[in-house]
Amino acid sequence: MCGRYFAQRDPDRLAEYYRLNRTERPLPNFAPNWNVAPTQDGPVIRRNPESGERQLDLLRWGLVPHWAKDSKDGARLINARADGVAEKPSFREAFRKRRCLVPADGFYEWLSPAEARSKDPKQPFAVALKNGDPMTFAGLWENWKDPDGNWLRTYSIVTTDAAPKQQPLHHRMPVILPREAWPAWLGEEPAEAEALKALLRPCPDEWLAAWPVSKRVNKVSENDASLILRDPTANAPPGLDDPSPYEPR
Repeated sequence: MCGRYFAQRDPDRLAEYYRLNRTERPLPNFAPNWNVAPTQDGPVIRRNPESGERQLDLLRWGLVPHWAKDSKDGARLINARADGVAEKPSFREAFRKRRCLVPADGFYEWLSPAEARSKDPKQPFAVALKNGDPMTFAGLWENWKDPDGNWLRTYSIVTTDAAPKQQPLHHRMPVILPREAWPAWLGEEPAEAEALKALLRPCPDEWLAAWPVSKRVNKVSENDASLILRDPTANAPPGLDDPSPYEPR
C-alpha cells in the first residue's frame, strides 16, 4: 500500500538524477511536497514516444482509465497491485504502453496501536532509502478526455508484497526500481511482459530505513519539512527505528 509519500527534490535535481534531456522541453515548476496525497499532482518521468527521451511531467495521482465515464475512479486507483497489472482492465493497457517512474524521497505507513504498544491512534512512520537517494516507484500513467474535450493525465503506483522489515507496518509496499531496471520499465529497452512483471518485487530489507514521525502527517493540510523528522516521543518496535538519512548525525 502507498497512500501518502513525500517528494522534496526540485526539478533540476531530478533532471540530473534521472538524466533527462533538458534542451528538448522546459522542466515543470513545482515545490517540495512533504505530504503527497491522492488526487494531488506529483512529478512523473515518462518516455517521449517521438524522441525517445525521458521527460518530467506533473500528473494527478489516481489513475483514471481511458474508458472511464468520469474521473471519480482516480480517487481509488492510486495503487496497482503487481500481480494484476497485466490482466486488470483498469491497468493492463497502461502496463503494455504507458509505464513510468515516480520519483519520491520516501513514503508513510501507519503502525497499529497494538504494534506500537500504545493506546494512541496509529503511529505514522517514514520509510526511505538508507543512502538518502530518491526512491523510484514503478508507475503506470493514463490519458483521459472529459466531455468538454480536455485531457487529464493521471498515474498509479505499483505495489507488491512488503519486504520483511516493512510487514509490521503493512503487508504491501511500493515497488522500488533499481537504476538498472529503469530502461526496461520505461520501454527504452525491449522487454516481454513476464520480464517486466519479474521487476515488480520487494526491494531488499537492507535498502530501507524506517522511523516514527509526527502524527501531524495524518492531516493532508500539514505540509512542511518537519513532518519527516523523528518523533522522539513515539514508541517503535525493534527494527523500526532506524537513523533517518535526512537528519544531521
